Amino acid sequence: MSAQEQPGGRGLSHSLLLLMATATGLCVGGNYLNQPLLDEISRHFGVPVATAATSVTVAQFAYALGLVLFVPLGDMVNRRKLAVTLLVLSAAGLLTAAVSTTFTVMMIGTAVGSLFSVAAQVLVPFASELAAPGRGGSAVGTMMTGLLVGILVARAVSGMLSMVGGWKTAYWVLGVLLVAMAAALWRALPDVPVPETFSLTRVPASMAKAWTRYPKVRSRAVISALLFASMSACFATMTPLLAGPPHDLGPGVIGLLGLLGVVGAFAAGPVGRLADRGLGNRAVASGLAILAAGWLAMWFGTWSVVMFGIGFILVDLGLQSAHVTNMNVVYAQEPTLRSRLNSLYMTTYFIGGSVGSAVAVGLWSRFGWHGVVIAALAFVAAAGVVFALELLRDRRSTV
Repeated sequence: MSAQEQPGGRGLSHSLLLLMATATGLCVGGNYLNQPLLDEISRHFGVPVATAATSVTVAQFAYALGLVLFVPLGDMVNRRKLAVTLLVLSAAGLLTAAVSTTFTVMMIGTAVGSLFSVAAQVLVPFASELAAPGRGGSAVGTMMTGLLVGILVARAVSGMLSMVGGWKTAYWVLGVLLVAMAAALWRALPDVPVPETFSLTRVPASMAKAWTRYPKVRSRAVISALLFASMSACFATMTPLLAGPPHDLGPGVIGLLGLLGVVGAFAAGPVGRLADRGLGNRAVASGLAILAAGWLAMWFGTWSVVMFGIGFILVDLGLQSAHVTNMNVVYAQEPTLRSRLNSLYMTTYFIGGSVGSAVAVGLWSRFGWHGVVIAALAFVAAAGVVFALELLRDRRSTV
């Protein structure tokens, strides 16, 4: 039975879930196309590499802005129309970058593509809503697998495509794929009644009220932000670690090491099923322990690439175990506010990532890799404290 054939026009078939997960991965993956291409972009437009690298910052900032501006609208406008519109606009941004003849136009295309790529964050809570009772965690896990694989594959594939037809090839390919995906989703997604009348002026106040009203939204958002800060510390400094002595690895090998994160990405689905079985707290506790173990292994990354690789897998696995579970907990607080709660959660999450990157870069210049590892472990420990305080609060409320 297809999604459209479900009672009331709602439902989430396996094929629709896979389509939504694929769209999510492609959409978010567009934000990472430029990262392996900075040297080529620099040469093409005749700008310094540092200037070309500002496209990474622009993409991140635009995505964060989109989380605040567009994701909350999923509670108040037709999600099918919203997601498809955002996908088409994101594709337009990528295709603008593909036809650009100046660096300024390329940056505008990057900003537009990233701003509207938050279609992914409209689709994730939509999948949770369409899922059968007791299957929301599994649906979120599958969506996150698609998202994470999209990010990891985008980095690798964009570099390969650049060798075929230059750096613009990746933008052309993904732009066309997003248009095709928008058409497929328009046909496949069900129309779900909007739970409340649209009022843009009510969005900020309702989000502030949700943040203060639901303590689990706050605690789970902060926990995930701290854990993402830990992971971002790794992303920000792994290249200088692995490119320098004694490893002296090239960018191709470093990019392949980044694909080890696929292990954590494919763990998102099983973790989501644990949440559906009421084992979410165990998944978060396990994620914290796995993250700590991963960073302890990466302590030895200064002399062993193997230990770094093992640690990288564990860190990403631990992050996804907690992240997917926390998302499911946040969505369950108030189903009619899924999009706004997702906006609050993901905005906090990316703030954590930005802080982690900044801290790691500062520590790298003064204390090297071991300073980064200590900071990352401190982030994990802080997340553990927040989680323990939440459990204590829950225990007191039931006494």
